Amino acid sequence: MHKRLFVTFGLVLVTVSGTLAKKEPAVPTPLSKQKQLALVRVNVTGQSYDYFRPWQKKAPFSKRALGAVLSKGRVLVTADLVGNQNYVELERAESGEKTAAKVQVIDYEANLALLEPVDKTFLDEITPLEITPDTVVGDRLAAWQLEPTGALLATEGLVTTVQMTPYPIDVGEFLTYRISLPMQYRENSYTVPLVKNNKLAGLMLRYDSRSQLLDAIPAPIITHFLREAESQNYRGFPSVGFSFFPTRDPELRQFAGEIGKGGGVYVTNVEPNTPAMKAGLKVGDIVTAVANNEIDQNGNYVDPLYGKIEFTNLLTAHAYSGDVIPFRIERNGNPMQLNVTLEHRDAKDYVSPPYNFDQPPRYYVLGGLIFQELSRQYLKEWGAAWQREAPQRLVYLDHFQSELFPEGNRRVVILSQVLPANSTIGYDELSYLTVTKVNGKEIKSLGDLAEAVKQPIEGGFIKIETEEDPKQIDLDAAQVADEAPILQENYGISALHRLD
Repeated sequence: MHKRLFVTFGLVLVTVSGTLAKKEPAVPTPLSKQKQLALVRVNVTGQSYDYFRPWQKKAPFSKRALGAVLSKGRVLVTADLVGNQNYVELERAESGEKTAAKVQVIDYEANLALLEPVDKTFLDEITPLEITPDTVVGDRLAAWQLEPTGALLATEGLVTTVQMTPYPIDVGEFLTYRISLPMQYRENSYTVPLVKNNKLAGLMLRYDSRSQLLDAIPAPIITHFLREAESQNYRGFPSVGFSFFPTRDPELRQFAGEIGKGGGVYVTNVEPNTPAMKAGLKVGDIVTAVANNEIDQNGNYVDPLYGKIEFTNLLTAHAYSGDVIPFRIERNGNPMQLNVTLEHRDAKDYVSPPYNFDQPPRYYVLGGLIFQELSRQYLKEWGAAWQREAPQRLVYLDHFQSELFPEGNRRVVILSQVLPANSTIGYDELSYLTVTKVNGKEIKSLGDLAEAVKQPIEGGFIKIETEEDPKQIDLDAAQVADEAPILQENYGISALHRLD
């Protein structure tokens, strides 16, 4: 199976239940005061941005969850909980006392966030949770939830596998605990701590109530996040930037000129401007060892805690941005070593950014034509099944962006939809078109488009060229300018463009 290392655009759909199964209330497990005091309720209100109407926001939302109280007056939650938040509030489970909180650090790729109360004394009497990093297959973890009364409900489950899986943002893969656990619905179940021997072992990542399987963000990822959060400039988890394939096929190994005992993974693609490319890794290389750990034909190494697990774990849970990691490779049968300096790849460094939270989308309205930059956040407006439901050409561009745009350093500008207006008569049905040129100038961003429309061609027309039919759209520049105020009034458009 083709694997992509930290630049994953695979069309993998993980189907999970959005709500936990409702069952009869269980009797709370008796727990010590120390355990109870290690949790606080977290109340969040916010508004997401509407990518179909990019000048406005969606309806307000509210979420209620639990946070794990850690040392230094911090509360750990998932990033999902506080994305696009307007207000965050902490609530003491036993007393109902409340205080406002702010997001200290957030990492959408690892789905983790740290909160801190505005009232610095709010958590003073709470005994924080320690973190245990040694969970293995066969261990039992308890999911902590709160009853409406504040009583703590602990539901135990068995760790069945420890593996690498995509997280919700789907940028690379991270270490994950899979737990068989019959968890019950509670209104604060958006973030659920997993505990082992009174210590934090993980946070719930997703739960399928039908199979009763829970995936958890494990302690090693949490510990990595917390250590990086100690720095003044949070850098995020590192990436390398290449795709690979197992070498189980002997003909593939022969084709690559591999020698020796036949291990490692075959490099199928190297992303532009990434650590892999900067270090000299090339398509056709076979990576046989990472950080002095031998890699087998399936891409696994032998971890002292987990046994065989994919080598990408060495580059997320164990390494940090700025670390120099030795890669042993074979190139045309010749053994070599490359020293790869790890870096975090920011969302803005992608052609089609994989996520965009807490920031409004960029757009440009010209006449009734709405132009936007392609992003996975836009595609996800089609829902959980966006890989199937969104326009397939746009999904294709997102999935193969590194191959289609090897130069990087650009955006894909699309005509997302057309609002009925006098200037767009005849173009009403157009949507999801890729813009290539405007007034003869190549378009690689909305900024390019905004500059190009200022210089109409001969006759006072704006000429827009697209990859797909109808190939060319012509607008009368004077008519567009005259109708702009009416267009804004009719469709409630506060501003005709947002380019920042």
